[in-house]
Amino acid sequence: MADTGRDPPLDQSGFQELEDGEDLFPEPASAQESEPASLPAEDISTNSNGPKQETLFDDDPEDLFAEATEEVSLDSPERDVLLSDGPSPAITPITPPTSVITPCISHAHDDMFTHSSFDEIEEEEASDSFDMHISVSDPEKVGDGMNAYMAYKVTTKTSMSLFKLNEFSVKRRFSDFLGLHSKLASKYLHIGYIVPPAPEKSIVGMTKVKVGKEDQSSNEFVEKRRLALERYLMRTVKHPVLLKDPDVMQFLESSELPRAVSTQALSSAGLLRMVNKAADAVNKMTIKMNESDTWFEEKQQHFENLDVQLRKLHGSVESLVCHRKELSVNTAQFAKSAAMLGNSEDHTALSRALSQLAEVEEKIDQQHQDQANADFYLFSELLGDYVRLITAVKGVFDHRMKTWQKWQDSQLLLQKKREAEAKLQFTNKPDKLQQAKDEIKELEGRVQQGERDFEQISKTIRKEVSRFEKERVKDFRTIIIKYLESLVQTQQQLIKYWEAFLPEAKAIS
Repeated sequence: MADTGRDPPLDQSGFQELEDGEDLFPEPASAQESEPASLPAEDISTNSNGPKQETLFDDDPEDLFAEATEEVSLDSPERDVLLSDGPSPAITPITPPTSVITPCISHAHDDMFTHSSFDEIEEEEASDSFDMHISVSDPEKVGDGMNAYMAYKVTTKTSMSLFKLNEFSVKRRFSDFLGLHSKLASKYLHIGYIVPPAPEKSIVGMTKVKVGKEDQSSNEFVEKRRLALERYLMRTVKHPVLLKDPDVMQFLESSELPRAVSTQALSSAGLLRMVNKAADAVNKMTIKMNESDTWFEEKQQHFENLDVQLRKLHGSVESLVCHRKELSVNTAQFAKSAAMLGNSEDHTALSRALSQLAEVEEKIDQQHQDQANADFYLFSELLGDYVRLITAVKGVFDHRMKTWQKWQDSQLLLQKKREAEAKLQFTNKPDKLQQAKDEIKELEGRVQQGERDFEQISKTIRKEVSRFEKERVKDFRTIIIKYLESLVQTQQQLIKYWEAFLPEAKAIS
């Protein structure tokens, strides 16, 4: 299998952001690191995506992000580990439920242990049906001033044997959710699993909450975040692999949680610069991936198009929400003006009709507010979630290409070592010949492991995309039905208001 000339995954270590809900000047915290999981080793046939023997890599790699500057972002945090190689701090190691840990044929710093296969996970899930609901409630401000943060009550109800109790609750702050996503992404993204992104940060919204400014916008911000956190946890536990992850179980059950210290996010401007630099780097690559699997080629194009259209629709729905809110304000103003006119009117029937009209418009004002909320919380938030989810999906395709590139690097290096061995034999240098043979043997193992890794991540992505598409259709169907029902209910209520007012208007004589 091979890949089209997609941009390679990017190192985002250069971009950092102040964490929302965190102390502005936290004390340094130590973190423990664990090795990320490796791809399961499987027997595979020779793949067509071998290296072009005549081409060589540029031996002078450059730091793509040396000029990166630190930025404060209002954007989503899922990108900060989306294309990262290394694990996040304080990650609880994965304990595969059915497989044993096997060594990886590689350098010491590349040693990673294997996951149980997706098939085994699915078989386990078939015998233990999903019965779980998580709610995020009771947002509470803890502390004062700029060191304040919001704490949320996370309640889990389940009958699954995986958990000790049927119902349990813990307190979590926003940074804990970001820390959980960081750990899961560093464990699973690079081996092909789609990790649901955490909710967006908002420096402006959280600052209002910290300084104690109680107004409608602050309340809306807290409610929006609460619902987003709830959706995030539900999407995470619905994933058959992530549900069994020890970090997820600790997050849901443990009363005390280690402080999250790796929750940086990229800003839009920073991400754009990074992507542009990465594109330049891809153009300099000497090996291009010629995709021989049409499924991957079609799916990548599908998700690119889906991303564009979802973003357009999301922008349109956000404009619709603003329009309905403006309509609500104007309707309220109209009701007030009609009431004042009715009070100054001498004609009794006309005065009564104008007063009734003002009352109807006040009720319609509330309907517009309710519908604006339905537009936002039902439809707009669904689209925003899937814009971020598509980013995560595109990320696993990037990691597949990166895995292929690593395999090709090993093959090129093996070719160079074999050429060097031939020269040593020709020049009769037995003292260096044995060392060359040892290096070739090690590289042959790395090439075989690279091929197995590429085949396994391709297999995992196929299953993940299939699961993701089923969930996406189910989510859109459920939300669209609820949204349409809210529209019908609003229109029916408006008709009742106007039908009740019509006799008053006709009574004017």
